[in-house]
Amino acid sequence: MLEMVEEVKKAQEGDLDTFVKLIRQLESRLYGLAKSIVKRDEDCADAIQETLLKAYKSLNTLKKPEFFNTWIIRILINECNQVLRLRKRTIVMGELPETNYPIAHGADHQTSDLQEAVDRLNDTLRLVVHLFYYQDLSVKQIAEILEISEGAVRARLHRARGVLADWMNSMRMNFAGI
Repeated sequence: MLEMVEEVKKAQEGDLDTFVKLIRQLESRLYGLAKSIVKRDEDCADAIQETLLKAYKSLNTLKKPEFFNTWIIRILINECNQVLRLRKRTIVMGELPETNYPIAHGADHQTSDLQEAVDRLNDTLRLVVHLFYYQDLSVKQIAEILEISEGAVRARLHRARGVLADWMNSMRMNFAGI
């Protein structure tokens, strides 16, 4: 943690290489979050690119370097939401079906079922699940990022767990032929 804070301070002083190093450490987490929100790879690329530009340009406004990860995730969420708003204005003639992406290295069949279940959650539940389980953020950090209460975060996690459990149980029953 102390090393990251020092790197952020160095990047704030204009060291581009250090900024790139910080981003490389986060890139898979940023991609996973963007993919969970916007779904399409090209939209992920747009959102991440805009996030990095905004983060680099406004890095000097970050008052507490220890909150760099939370800060850049918040920027990414805002950019993903912007991409979704722009997408709603676009008339799509036809789309190819989306492919699932692995949650972790070496994802197996059960993992892809779980990912499918997470992808089926509504946006508010899916985002909280992704931030908590895939980004390893605390309830407090999620509340700050989403600008909601910690109780609301816990409630969304509870609801999401219930929906996921129901969905996975029904999958098991269907698989067992019940």
